[in-house]
Amino acid sequence: GQDITAINDSQAELSRLANDLQLVIEAANAPIFGIDTNGFVNEWNRKAAAITGFSREEVMGKDLVRRFITPEYQDSVGEVLHKALQGEETANFEFPLYTKDGERVEVLLNATTRRSATGAIVGVVDVGQDISARKNAETRVSMLAADLRLLIDSANAPIIGIDAFGCVNEWNNKAAEITGYAKDEVVGCYLVRDFIIDEYKTAVNGVLHKALEGSETDNFEFPFVTKSGERVEILLNATTRRDTTGKVFGVVGVGQDITELKRGQAELTRVANDLQLLIETANAPIFGINAEGRVNEWNR
Repeated sequence: GQDITAINDSQAELSRLANDLQLVIEAANAPIFGIDTNGFVNEWNRKAAAITGFSREEVMGKDLVRRFITPEYQDSVGEVLHKALQGEETANFEFPLYTKDGERVEVLLNATTRRSATGAIVGVVDVGQDISARKNAETRVSMLAADLRLLIDSANAPIIGIDAFGCVNEWNNKAAEITGYAKDEVVGCYLVRDFIIDEYKTAVNGVLHKALEGSETDNFEFPFVTKSGERVEILLNATTRRDTTGKVFGVVGVGQDITELKRGQAELTRVANDLQLLIETANAPIFGINAEGRVNEWNR
């Protein structure tokens, strides 16, 4: 005879480990599925069933790629699984699964080679993560960013932005129209140093520096010299730009071209001065009263 106690104990331990592993796979809060060397499903845990709507009984023995992957992703998913069957594993591979109800589920997958006790490749096990919510959020953020970009570019007001170093990183179509400088001519250049006239450099730099420290400024006026050398008067709001953590990373300014308004004000001032001069030098007595009958004009 032969004492096979140790063999039996080893087999019992292996059996226990196998059962524990199966329990972990079944109870995992992540979709886990596997295929054999022919690409047929031989592993499908509860989470995979919950996410896809397909029960274990419905998928076992079925061709994973042809049956459950959409045509446009069959080649790429098939390539990942084929590599894993050759011993080349893949981490963080994204692809869509369609549920039994036809809904799209985004899955982030690690494809791991499965080997026998002798080291022979017997299949692939895939541990995934349902990233549908994340992908949907990313899509919404992308759409919002696209809408914001469209709003900035099409706004009927000059919009100018700088980074934390004072270099231009935002320059919309209206800013280009008013100044004559295209976006690609100004992005990366220093706004104050390269585009603000000398006597206003200190004042504009002070406003931008305050905004970079979180102190915003409304209705700040300054002149801008265009590419053709003309002077343009700008009324600007300097607003602090922050990332999702609240860290300041730049300033955005939404402006208004008030050149014509300033010219109109200057013309009104000139006319008023001319009128006052005319009254004072007239060769006739001129006097006036206000609404209460009090004298408010009395010439020489």
